[in-house]
Amino acid sequence: PEDVTDEIADKRMSVAEKLRQGYLENEEITLQMDEPSSPSGAADGMLGQMGVDLSDALAQITPKKKITRTVTVKEAREILVREESAKLVNSWDIADAAIKRAENTGIIFIDEIDKITSKSKQNSGEVSREGVQRDILPIVEGSSIKTKYGMIKTDHILFIASGAFAESKPSDLIAELQGRFPIRVELDDLQKEDFVRILTEPRNALVKQYIALIGTDNVSVTFTKEAIEKIAEIACKVNHETENIGARRLHTILEKLLEDLLFEGPDMHMGEITITEAYVEDKVGSIVDDRDLSQYIL
Repeated sequence: PEDVTDEIADKRMSVAEKLRQGYLENEEITLQMDEPSSPSGAADGMLGQMGVDLSDALAQITPKKKITRTVTVKEAREILVREESAKLVNSWDIADAAIKRAENTGIIFIDEIDKITSKSKQNSGEVSREGVQRDILPIVEGSSIKTKYGMIKTDHILFIASGAFAESKPSDLIAELQGRFPIRVELDDLQKEDFVRILTEPRNALVKQYIALIGTDNVSVTFTKEAIEKIAEIACKVNHETENIGARRLHTILEKLLEDLLFEGPDMHMGEITITEAYVEDKVGSIVDDRDLSQYIL
């Protein structure tokens, strides 16, 4: 434009260069943005279960309100990118692609299926359990389910079910449901090596969670390799000697092991602590040796 002088152009280029280099990320600016949609409440929740998205329908009818917010440059960039990206995306194409992927490559995992067996030792509620099985049956067999994105056919979806079957057995399920889960696999007990992997490999492994949790009290915790192996050995031993609850055992062992750090961490001001094999033995070893104690504490 003619009214843009060389001085203004230079200033704009200077600001643009600073933005590119990240010097202005924490500067506050005011911008206008679309008012974020808020949940409509219980009524919307009920309609959502029936496959009707009330909030989306209302958003299409009513014009979007603009609100003014004061945010940092970093936050403003995220808001603007999100708004512009939404304009470029065709939500109907995405929904259609998602439905096709769900129908053809979808996997549904049903856990704790042993809890709905109708002939278990717990006689109360047999009728309701059988009712749950009969409700699951048509979905597993193949049916059309109404969702807010359209109809989904479950004919080609892979259903995988699992259960402990400690007080019941797969044959206690109704015959029709048994026939829909023909392949049965029995899992081996977790060994020491498995517990070591569970404690270290996952992105949200328990050890990493506890290090972050205690870190909020400005206490840096480090676990030695030997300490991890000792924890795994204890978990394996307690599972073998008492009830085998699998990887859940690690929760109680780590909670007991780090009890002092969790509750006294803010007052300790120790900075850095290393959890060694000796520390694990000192905190948990005596409990493991006493079967009565380990049964109720670990």
